[in-house]
Amino acid sequence: MDILPRGHGSQHLTRHLSGLALLSPLLLLALLTLAPASAWAIPAFNRQTGQNCVACHAGGQFPELTPYGRLFKLTGYTLGERAMPVSFMAVGSMSHVANTAKSDDPSADFAKNNKPILATASLLVGGKLTDNIGGFAQVTYDPYAVQAADGSYHGHSNADNIDLRWADRFIGPRSDLIVGVTVNNNPSVSDPWNTAAAWMQYVPVPSPGSSRFIDGSSPYPGFGAGGNLAGVGAYAYWNRSWYAEVGGFRTARGVFSVLSAGLADADKTRLRGVNPYGRLAYSREWGAHNLMLGTSAMVAQVYDDPLDTSDPATTHRYSDLGVDAQYQYLLDPHAVAAQLVYTRNQHRYPTAGAAQPAPGDNLSDTNHLLRAKLSYTYQARYGGSLSLFNLSGSTNPAKVSFDPTAVPPPASAGQVDGNRSGNPGTRGATLEAFWLPIQDLRIGAQYTAYSRFNGNANNYDGFGRNARDNNSLFIYTWLAY
Repeated sequence: MDILPRGHGSQHLTRHLSGLALLSPLLLLALLTLAPASAWAIPAFNRQTGQNCVACHAGGQFPELTPYGRLFKLTGYTLGERAMPVSFMAVGSMSHVANTAKSDDPSADFAKNNKPILATASLLVGGKLTDNIGGFAQVTYDPYAVQAADGSYHGHSNADNIDLRWADRFIGPRSDLIVGVTVNNNPSVSDPWNTAAAWMQYVPVPSPGSSRFIDGSSPYPGFGAGGNLAGVGAYAYWNRSWYAEVGGFRTARGVFSVLSAGLADADKTRLRGVNPYGRLAYSREWGAHNLMLGTSAMVAQVYDDPLDTSDPATTHRYSDLGVDAQYQYLLDPHAVAAQLVYTRNQHRYPTAGAAQPAPGDNLSDTNHLLRAKLSYTYQARYGGSLSLFNLSGSTNPAKVSFDPTAVPPPASAGQVDGNRSGNPGTRGATLEAFWLPIQDLRIGAQYTAYSRFNGNANNYDGFGRNARDNNSLFIYTWLAY
């Protein structure tokens, strides 16, 4: 598999050096942040448990959980004593796309390319309410949520991940059982392993076009239902070995509308009825090692038009099935984590309405995604990771954005995101290095290289854009306190 960047000529090298030169504002931001470090408050969960970040997060790498971190989450965020429950998070970043020349309007397609930005910021509230009730809620602000006709951006806030729980624990001479109920707004956000769809991609992704090909925007596991839903689930964790969760999701409305707060009605996901979700996993711990093998599934019916739910024949039907594994070796000063996920996603199109297939188009599509990641952290301070991804699936004429037989010839509006084959095939790798000068701040650099994009290695859009043109450098500073 060809996953390495190609065409490293002098012009290519110059582009990357110029991108690296722009790192200085981000480093300045980091240094300014470090200056008042003695006055910082630690994150809410640290205050509650009295533990250092490495107790809950593998190598201090938030949000990847250790066995203790998983226990804290599964017991409803209730371990420890009640403390000030508010934390904050902010990400500053800079993105650099390898080739921005093959575009009619680079300033729109690759907005903010090579420019340091405040990518996102979040308010996080969480912790213990009673001995059995706790939760976690995140409200996120996106400075680039909306772009006006004059090119200016306007920020917007909305509800992000929310997970509210009741839990209890029963310990006997030969058994240890945790049972709980979760109310959440994102399938698998309740999951305690980082192979879950909601958690495997953990670095927040900026909105501007320059970040469209960074690692967080490459293929990741996901459920067709999307997020900002209303879900209720029940779970059990027996002898710290077997984990099972069953639940259902529906449209967030009425008393549950807070789970999609901040989204316009036209942007909300409208589900038909209750849509089932399930998770089963086996976990084993021995010494410094822990291993998990699991599976997850969800079936969802999503209305094509969120403003018109009168006809059930206008629903998209998704069937998602995943198999995943995670291994961790945690023994100071080393932290090693390996993750592997395979998902099969079937999408059946509506039989009525504007989204129904045209004659000759597929009635349904099936995609397969394989994603793997290996990471290492030393002294909870220095680390790196390698990720591989491969998406394959059905070729569908409806996805073709380029028609070479058209008269007159088509305009180049299909560039950048275009697809001349109708196939989703995308393959590549991400190499990352990161540094934690203090436990609340991570500074990292990711380089994502593509060997295939939208079904082809070369000329995938029909206008000469190659997969390697999307290779991207992403530099970030991530503060959570």
